[in-house]
Amino acid sequence: MSRAVRSEHWWGGWMTSGDLRPWPATLIGVVGVAIVEVLLGPLIDVGRATQAVGLVVPVIAAAVIGGRRPAYAVAGIATLAFSLLIPPIGSPKVDLAEDLVALCVFSAVAVAVSTVVARRLELLSRVDRQRRVLLRSVSHDLRTPLSSIEAASSELLSDAVHDEATRRRLLELIGVESRRLDRLVANLLDLSRIEAGAVTLQRQWTDVHELVETSESRLASLFTDVTLSVEIDPDVPLVNVDFVLMTQVLVNLLENAERHSPPGGEVALSARVDGRHVVMEVADQGPGVDADSLELIFEPFRTGTISGTSGVGLAICKAVVESHGGTISVREADSGGARFSIGIPLA
Repeated sequence: MSRAVRSEHWWGGWMTSGDLRPWPATLIGVVGVAIVEVLLGPLIDVGRATQAVGLVVPVIAAAVIGGRRPAYAVAGIATLAFSLLIPPIGSPKVDLAEDLVALCVFSAVAVAVSTVVARRLELLSRVDRQRRVLLRSVSHDLRTPLSSIEAASSELLSDAVHDEATRRRLLELIGVESRRLDRLVANLLDLSRIEAGAVTLQRQWTDVHELVETSESRLASLFTDVTLSVEIDPDVPLVNVDFVLMTQVLVNLLENAERHSPPGGEVALSARVDGRHVVMEVADQGPGVDADSLELIFEPFRTGTISGTSGVGLAICKAVVESHGGTISVREADSGGARFSIGIPLA
C-alpha cells in the first residue's frame, strides 16, 4: 500500500501524507499553549473570554498544520491549561459549578473549532488534488485522440497520393477518435451533473436485449481488433431503469474493456437473473485490476494498470447503478482480465 494511501486510511481524511504534518503540528500547538499560559498566567484581571480565545489560537494552528488528531490533542492540552487559569491559579482543581461549566464549554468550543477548520482544509485539499488529477488525466485523454485526428487530417491534406482504401481508413480513424472525444466530454458533463445532484432518473420498462444492442451500435467502430461476444439468458425479464443512463453505463464498461484488451482478444457481455437481481457482466482479457485498486477504481480520476483513461467513466457507472438501487463491483475474470458486474434489482 502506498505511503499516501496509508496516511489517508490512518487519518480518515482526504489529505495525503505530504499534506499532513501531525507531529510538528502537535509540537507547535503545545508550545503555543505554553506561551499563552505564560503570558496570561500572571494577568489575573484578564477575563476568561480573553483567556479562552488565546488558548483556542494554538488549537486552530494545529488543525491548519496537521489536521484533526493533532488539533484534538492540543485541544485537550489547552483545556487543561485553561483549568490552570481558573482560581485557584496554577491548580487543575475546579471548585465552583460555574468554573466547571466554563471548562466544559471551552473544551467543546476548542474541539468544535478544530473540527470545522480541519474539515474545511481537508475539503480544500481534496478539491485541489482532484483538480490536478483532472487536468493531468483529461489533458492526456484529449491529447491522444486529437493527435490521431491531426495526423490523419494532415495526411489527407498532404500532396501524397492515397488509394481509396487508405483514404477511407484515415477518414474512419478521424470518425472513431472524434466519437471518443465526444464520449469523454459527455462523461465529464454527466459527472458534474451527478455530483451536483442534477440527475433525475427517467425510469421505463426496458428489455435488456435493447440495452445491449444500443450500446453495441454506439461502439461498433471500436470493436475491430477485439471481438465482442454477447450471451443473454432467455429468462431475463424487463428492468425498470433509465434507458439513457443505463446505456451509458454499458458503453463505458465496454469501451473500458476494449481499451484494456489486447489485439485479437475478446470482450464478453452477459446477462442473467441471480436471485432478486438482473446481473450484467463485462469481462475482458486485459491485465486485470490490482488488489489494492479494487476499492479505488470507481473513484473519479482513478485509472487502472494501463493509462489512457481518466477514470471518469467508471465513477459515472457507480453513481448511476447505485442511483437505481443496484450494485457494481469488479473482480478477476476467468480469462485473467477484469470482470465488472452490475446488479439491478427486480421490481
